[in-house]
Amino acid sequence: MLRSLWAGVSGLQAHQMALDVEGNNIANVNTAGFKYSRVNFADMLSQTSKIATAPQGELGGKNPMQVGLGTQVSSVTKIFKQGSVQTTDKNTDLAIQGDGFFVVSPDGGKTYKFSRNGDFVFDANGNFVDSNGYVVQGWKRDPNTNQIDSTAPIKNIQIPPGLTTPANSTANVTLKANLNSGPLIKNKSLIFKLDSTAGDDTTTSGAGAALDVSMLFNDTGEALALKDGDNFQISFDGGSSYTPLTYVVDSNNVDATHFHNTEDLRKEIQDLAKNQNNNASVIVNDQGKFEVTNGTSGNDLNIKVKAGDQNNQRFLDMMTPLSGTIPNDGSSKITQPFYSATHASSIDIFDSLGTKHTLRFEFRKTAQDKTGSTWRMVLSVPDPGEISTSSPKGYINGNIKFNSDGSFSTSSIPSINFSGHNGSTPNQTVDLKFGTANQFDGMTSFDATSNTSGISQDGFPGGDLNGIRIDETGTLIGSFTNGRSFGLAQVSMASFANNVGLESSGGGVFIQTSNSGDPIIGQAATGKRGFIQSSALEMSNVDLSHSLTQLIIVQRGFQANAKTITTSDQILNTLLQLKQ
Repeated sequence: MLRSLWAGVSGLQAHQMALDVEGNNIANVNTAGFKYSRVNFADMLSQTSKIATAPQGELGGKNPMQVGLGTQVSSVTKIFKQGSVQTTDKNTDLAIQGDGFFVVSPDGGKTYKFSRNGDFVFDANGNFVDSNGYVVQGWKRDPNTNQIDSTAPIKNIQIPPGLTTPANSTANVTLKANLNSGPLIKNKSLIFKLDSTAGDDTTTSGAGAALDVSMLFNDTGEALALKDGDNFQISFDGGSSYTPLTYVVDSNNVDATHFHNTEDLRKEIQDLAKNQNNNASVIVNDQGKFEVTNGTSGNDLNIKVKAGDQNNQRFLDMMTPLSGTIPNDGSSKITQPFYSATHASSIDIFDSLGTKHTLRFEFRKTAQDKTGSTWRMVLSVPDPGEISTSSPKGYINGNIKFNSDGSFSTSSIPSINFSGHNGSTPNQTVDLKFGTANQFDGMTSFDATSNTSGISQDGFPGGDLNGIRIDETGTLIGSFTNGRSFGLAQVSMASFANNVGLESSGGGVFIQTSNSGDPIIGQAATGKRGFIQSSALEMSNVDLSHSLTQLIIVQRGFQANAKTITTSDQILNTLLQLKQ
């Protein structure tokens, strides 16, 4: 009889604990990051009245005779099911999607605690802390390398209030563009109007740039495409005698009647004009036209232009407007305007003080053969900045070459030395990245419109921190008033072999135990660790409908065990009354 009483008592005790656990679950239904617990029952050791016996001969075996002594709580299991994620209006709120825990410390990293509650803020000293004041652990940006090393030991995350970033001088400029190699272009410029691209191509006669005539274009953007031997005939005496002027590919074969570039052609036309009137002159004017001017004395110039024996009609059309009489009164006649294929790009670079200077790239097609094309390249900056060079104009010019498939080949200007002349560090080296040789990852020269598809540089002025956002790897990315953004620190995460082995320490944190295993610390979204969602919190995983149902079940169990005790008491009372 006493056994039933004690069984009922054990049932009351076990169900009382179950009520406590379920009540705690319900109490924390709105606690961020909370994980509910489940009570597991097990029966107690049974009292054996008779042991089991095996079959003997014709007599069958008998089962053991046992009476159970009640129940007990075998374990209280924490259920680490993912809680629902609720978005918030605080960008420092973090939720974990998947396995893992935030690492926090109450003593500067001497001991660690672990939490799923990502309700974090910055305190007055810039410490990144939870609601208990524990500092979130992670990795900070190395000021020497400007990188975050997630393999280093973790430490307190602190972002100093009023953080500023110093100016960073430009070290690299990357340009990705196409320079049109085709026979029809849209991007063109008059051959005289070269701006800084005149460079050392400008002749001492003021006649403009000495450009390969075969590389020039007419007003509609069609390439002249002169071939070796193409010629036209010109007369300055009304047609009594004609002189053929012939284009040659090899510039070394230029003579009195053979030309290669625009300066050759200008000089030869001028020499022929002077044979008729020594006061005549020929220039390339600022409209890109060859201009023949007669003097104010001497013979008239009676010019006639006609096709040669190997004619290029486009080129002939360009020269034909010279035909006609130029009296000896200072009058002039002009050709059609000549154009060359050009392209330009600009980008702001920064000196050591963070001052902007505009770096301008100008390109002009100068040569083309079966191996590819060559473009003249000129780089310049406005005053007071200067590209260090022997030229007093403060620009530097060279060539960029392309292969026959349009891929980048070489550049004669791999870098420049720049001086701002404003107190900044002089002779600042800026590397120019035009692409990989024989590849298409940078500059190209296809039969397509010249355009710049990408240009970038790595310098910036100083700036103040004006905002922080956190990405899914837990990186705290600071945005500064200079428009720059970079990682300042990274929140670490820990995973365990046995999450259920962790011990709750109150305040929404857990501590390591001998059965949880050691924490495996690393960055989010790696290993078995989940990723981090900012401006969100993981809610309690308590299912209120399930908990209330379980509460009813536990209540009924408690009532039934109480009934066992009262029933046993009544039977004992009946037994005592037998004597009466």
